[in-house]
Amino acid sequence: MFLAIRELRFARGRFGLMGAVVSLIALLIVLLSGLSSGLVNDGVSGLKSLPVTAFAFDEGTKTDNAFSRSVIEESQLETWQSFPGVKEATPVGAGMTNATTEDGTQIDLSLFGIVPGSYLTPEVSEGETVSGLAGIVVSETAKSDGLEVGSIVTLDRLDTELEVVGFTDGQATFGHVDMAYLNIDTWKLIASGAAQPGEPTQEQVDALNFDVWSVIAIQAEDGAEIDFAEADRLAGTSTVSLTESFNSSPGYEAETLTLSMIQVFLYAISALVVGAFFTVWTIQRQHELAVLRAIGASGRYLLRDSLTQAAILLVSFTAIGVAAGVGLGAMMPEGMPFALEVAPIVTASLITIALGLVGAAVAVLRITRIEPISALGGQR
Repeated sequence: MFLAIRELRFARGRFGLMGAVVSLIALLIVLLSGLSSGLVNDGVSGLKSLPVTAFAFDEGTKTDNAFSRSVIEESQLETWQSFPGVKEATPVGAGMTNATTEDGTQIDLSLFGIVPGSYLTPEVSEGETVSGLAGIVVSETAKSDGLEVGSIVTLDRLDTELEVVGFTDGQATFGHVDMAYLNIDTWKLIASGAAQPGEPTQEQVDALNFDVWSVIAIQAEDGAEIDFAEADRLAGTSTVSLTESFNSSPGYEAETLTLSMIQVFLYAISALVVGAFFTVWTIQRQHELAVLRAIGASGRYLLRDSLTQAAILLVSFTAIGVAAGVGLGAMMPEGMPFALEVAPIVTASLITIALGLVGAAVAVLRITRIEPISALGGQR
């Protein structure tokens, strides 16, 4: 490391300029990582928090926005409830709606009808959980729209009135819209168009002939492996895991693929830029390296010294870029879907350093081909 440290001190300007580029790349990667995590949370945080093994959609349902497209019948639900390895299979109703608060504020809600008391019942940070026909538990982020426990929300066109009885423990959104958990019977009234102005009543539910739902939420028994293919064949459904169901959120796949592609290009740019810098740097100091070879330094020693130099540069300036990115991320406005999570940031930083070292290694391999006789060449 003797030569590496001396060169870093001697050529501070060159290495500082290169380090600034590495820091900017690291900063961009942190911001993209935060934006990607924020978009994921804003799109499917409501699904991520569910203790669900898989979702069963109606067979043939188009995967894009499948929660709203799928229609599950009672016979399909009964097949899943009796299938081996299934601990619990419960119906879920899903859909988007527009609503108005008491002060006239227009809001969007992603309705999520559940069976009260089932394993899908959300934990609340404030208020009560889902129980009656008129109560809804909304995402904690809906407080920014002025909602509070006791607020009355009126659904557009139906004029059905629902009361906010609680808030979820943390963000719960679907398709970038705040989720509202409600009684599955209330959801059926709304989905069928039979809901009346005012609060929903048990008389309306009893008079309803609408035994369909959107999907089936499946929870496997501990240690059990469900034969999903056989269950789908018997029930006429199409099952996807919880993680795969994220793609059914509107725009989720397009957003994540776009950001992932940008990150891949940034990783490639990092490797190319670092590789180009060390290629030029190696060529410029080729004579000095030849002198070292002439006085007995091995090619392996020089290669290790150069890689150590690259590692010091990458680690130190990547850390600076990450710190700057975290600082900027903390100042992001609340309206932006941005979330700083440790694991994605650490992973992105390690990939940046690793690919930078790969680029540097390819560049400095020419060191092993430097002949000691070059030290006695024309430059002497």
